Amino acid sequence: MASKTSTKFDDLLIKNRVFLSLSRIVIFVIIFNSLKGILIDFPDLLNYAERIITIAIIFSIVWFVKSILMTTKDFLSTINTFKDKPLKSYVQIFMVVLWLIAVITSFSVLTGKPLIKFLTALGAFSAVLLLIFKDTILGFVASIQVSINDTVRIGDWITMDKYGADGDVVEINLTSVIIQNFDNTISSIPTYYLTSDSFKNWRTMNSSGGRRIKRAILIKINSIRFLTDEDIEYYKKIHLISDYIEKTSNQVKKYNDEHNIDKSVLLNGRNLTNFGTFRVYLDKYIENHPQINQDMLLMSRQLEPTSNGIPLEIYAFSKEKVWQDYERVMANIFDHILASVKYFDLEVFQTPSSVDIINLKDQKTSEK
Repeated sequence: MASKTSTKFDDLLIKNRVFLSLSRIVIFVIIFNSLKGILIDFPDLLNYAERIITIAIIFSIVWFVKSILMTTKDFLSTINTFKDKPLKSYVQIFMVVLWLIAVITSFSVLTGKPLIKFLTALGAFSAVLLLIFKDTILGFVASIQVSINDTVRIGDWITMDKYGADGDVVEINLTSVIIQNFDNTISSIPTYYLTSDSFKNWRTMNSSGGRRIKRAILIKINSIRFLTDEDIEYYKKIHLISDYIEKTSNQVKKYNDEHNIDKSVLLNGRNLTNFGTFRVYLDKYIENHPQINQDMLLMSRQLEPTSNGIPLEIYAFSKEKVWQDYERVMANIFDHILASVKYFDLEVFQTPSSVDIINLKDQKTSEK
């Protein structure tokens, strides 16, 4: 009957054995009501049998409630509003409380002692219980904080370098967060670590207009120089910066002429540099790149000089946010940058290899 209906809720009822759990309750209730007639001549045995069947009914009710809760959880997981929420955590904490109540009630029934005595003993035993269920309590509080603050959802890509986790969240339960890493391994992190430790959530990147590109190349300092008139004429032929070279070189020349600058020494007055011109070229190149989001921040910038050269960083946002496509876009951009460096008489820093040292030695030998 469930398979023939249009709704999936009844299919989930069958999957989680709701009717089977309900039937157990009915069976035990029937047995309980039949005991007096069956064991009418055995009053002592009747007393113990009723206690055992009562306990069976209590645990059957717990299983029935669990089946209902699991069905509700599975059904809500199919709704967009709830499918990324940690519903399993709420089910688990409710079941912990329910099982605790069931166990206490069962002991009360089995021993024939009033329930209030067990609750009193439980209060005295609360410190030990808090210690035993410490992780459960912390996980429950963390689940509520995660849900209310919306810091992590099922399906989010998160990174926790401290625990080697880098992948998609597939489950958030009472005690742990299950992450499927991109190398297809599984990381399990205690839920309360999401509130006590730092992590990176990439969800906002996926919902934004682009994924950030922030990478630098190192330029050798001794390759940076002023431009000569011949250099300026050459750079006017480069399409992306021809207008810039024309305009800026005229401004520089006008300034030097107005101030009677002696240009027999290139250092005097205002000058263009190959490094500055290269930065302008990269700005124009990024601004005209079809895979870069022009509505977001983009620039090339010079960072603080290091012992290995001057970092020249590209800061922009790729329209492609999927990892494979994003890496291709970034690789294509830096392929072009590395190939363009030599046209501006600049050099990229690279630590000499053994082959470079041997070639230098052979060159010196041949010169001698």
